[in-house]
Amino acid sequence: MLPIIFLMPIIQIVILSYAATFEIKEVRLGYIDSDKSAYSRELISKFDISSYFTVVGEFDSQKQGHNSLQQGKTDVLIEIPSDFERDLLKEKQTSLSVIIDAINGAAAGVENGYITQIIQSFNNQIRMDLMPYQPQQERVKRLRFIPSFWYNQTLDYKTFMVPGIIVILVTMISLFLSGMNIVREKEIGTLEQINVTPIKKHQFIIGKLLPFWILGMFILFFGMNIGRFLFNVPLLGSPIWILSFASIYILVFLGMGFFISNFTDTQQQAMFIAWFFVVIFILMSGLFTPIESMPAWAQKITEFNPVRYFIEVIRMVMLKGSQFADVKTQFIKISIFALVTNSLAVLSYKKTY
Repeated sequence: MLPIIFLMPIIQIVILSYAATFEIKEVRLGYIDSDKSAYSRELISKFDISSYFTVVGEFDSQKQGHNSLQQGKTDVLIEIPSDFERDLLKEKQTSLSVIIDAINGAAAGVENGYITQIIQSFNNQIRMDLMPYQPQQERVKRLRFIPSFWYNQTLDYKTFMVPGIIVILVTMISLFLSGMNIVREKEIGTLEQINVTPIKKHQFIIGKLLPFWILGMFILFFGMNIGRFLFNVPLLGSPIWILSFASIYILVFLGMGFFISNFTDTQQQAMFIAWFFVVIFILMSGLFTPIESMPAWAQKITEFNPVRYFIEVIRMVMLKGSQFADVKTQFIKISIFALVTNSLAVLSYKKTY
């Protein structure tokens, strides 16, 4: 338990906050330039100066480019046709061939977005260059817009991920430690000794779960401070709402861990069962995949996922400055979960004399 208590929080917050990201950088780009014109070189230069792409080189033929994709040396291949510049000047339009390695579908979608933005920027610049040669009625006025990024002005993905990782950390600590601790009593035979003492059932349960509740609150406080000072995650709302929600949320998983321990005899059994539920909770919590993007039936299942509500609350309070009225629904639902799981845990625990 000691490594879980002291090492897992540091490893999970510090390492996962950097590793768990959907940002795609250093995309390896190769190209086939059949035009060798000023415009084709300018297009490639726009990819070269982008922080998201690394131009690995030019290929002399389609076969070389396709082989590079097949061997995994290139992620994106752009084919610039001959007469690229001539068609732009005379026909006012042309086409490009963009081939993306889509084994990783999510990454391919992000890369396609990057490519589209760069090509649109290049296209707008060409339009402005060609304006003097266009009739008056065909000239396009330049539209200038200034985006405003609320709640994450720097577009730092860690700002989005760190609050969710803190929730997962508290969840795992609360569930694993509560389940393993009681099962450990069974393994070494001390649980039977406790059962024959005059200690009451509620006293035993409180004595077993209260230390882990305190530990869970400490881990939450520790994680929030790491996020604040190491990753510069803002705390716009009152921490009281996060701590209040966490005090109920931890009870949910303490009760679940106690319930699991009542039906297992070894720590390995308790760990496997707890891990089974944790994986489902994490994958369907909205931490990595937006709940809105899930199928309708999956969205309904997430209604019974307590991890989802804590992630929503901690992100809303930390990043948006939400107050109790904004998270009241989540408070009600998590209170129901806490009541149900702890009731099942108490009822399933049999104390015999």
